[in-house]
Amino acid sequence: MTTRRFTYLFLIAIASLLWTCKHEAPEGPTATPYNLVIPPFFPPMDIPADNPLTVEGIQLGRYLFWEKKLSGNDAMSCGTCHLPEHGFSDPNQFSTGINGDVGTRQAMPLVNMGWSTSFFWDGREPTLEAQIADPIVNPIEMDENWDRAIEQIDSDPKYDALFYKAYGSTEVTQEKISKAIASFLRTMISANSKFDKQRIGQYQFTPEEQHGFDLFLTEGGSPDEVPGGSFGADCFHCHGFGSMQMTDYLFHNNGLDATFSDLGRGGVTGSIYDNGKFKTPTLRNVELTGPYMHDGRFTTLEQVIEHYNSGGIPSATIDPFMKFTVGGLQLSAESKSDLIAFLKCLTDTSFLQNPAFSDPHE
Repeated sequence: MTTRRFTYLFLIAIASLLWTCKHEAPEGPTATPYNLVIPPFFPPMDIPADNPLTVEGIQLGRYLFWEKKLSGNDAMSCGTCHLPEHGFSDPNQFSTGINGDVGTRQAMPLVNMGWSTSFFWDGREPTLEAQIADPIVNPIEMDENWDRAIEQIDSDPKYDALFYKAYGSTEVTQEKISKAIASFLRTMISANSKFDKQRIGQYQFTPEEQHGFDLFLTEGGSPDEVPGGSFGADCFHCHGFGSMQMTDYLFHNNGLDATFSDLGRGGVTGSIYDNGKFKTPTLRNVELTGPYMHDGRFTTLEQVIEHYNSGGIPSATIDPFMKFTVGGLQLSAESKSDLIAFLKCLTDTSFLQNPAFSDPHE
């Protein structure tokens, strides 16, 4: 064998060894299982078997959630449209992407995502892991392609240690990015509002808040006209607190329009019976997550309450629970005010200010 050929083969062997050390690392450290504390009255969280919660995976996910390198111009992260001070939602009616394009739906708040059964207003993604990819590649949002995103993350030295600790390898993949961010989102649990404290006996509602809560749980309408009617606000059908999530995670047409420029769930299923239906948003931190509805048409809680008080607009797919399109709920001004007082009891400032959810790049 010539000296030149030996040198060439030697260099190839060294390069292969270096690549293996960086990307394979089969003997990497074992990630630390994360002790997820389920709040009182909450059901267990369904965590995928192929993406168990680990301390290191969650830490990596936090960095990636706030990572602007996942956008096409390195200027936008997931957190750009999900701001802590606004309940991890966007205070704008529609979010603006990196190219100046504006979306058509309001950014949903990120809270207690581990209990959700589908994602986006139309429920088009069944898992958190699948949901992660959509905003990154969406041309009117972060407008990035996965090959470049992976290259960007791989070229940042700080991620070598983060990926290695989480997955035993420094190799960056779309699957690992999605799983890490999903793990981080599952830890974003809000369960320390006045409402939660009242449930465990650590807070007593004011008379106004208690009246609002009673209205929230009470059937609307006159008992002379509606079976079970008790002049309530009729909120609990879709925003019941059986699972403590203040949403049923189902899809409803809540009487916003007679015809639909956005088909909502119908655009996913192709069924005309789903047209105009959108996922019930959680009411947790609702005081801070406006504007409201899938298209952000209402800027205040007062406007939201008045929409339901008016009865809404009839259409072919309007939900059976919207049963007061004629005559409305007829809530008094005092009742509407008290209902809002209760809704503000769902604000969890400790969740919004939790340093574990803040931007680690700052």
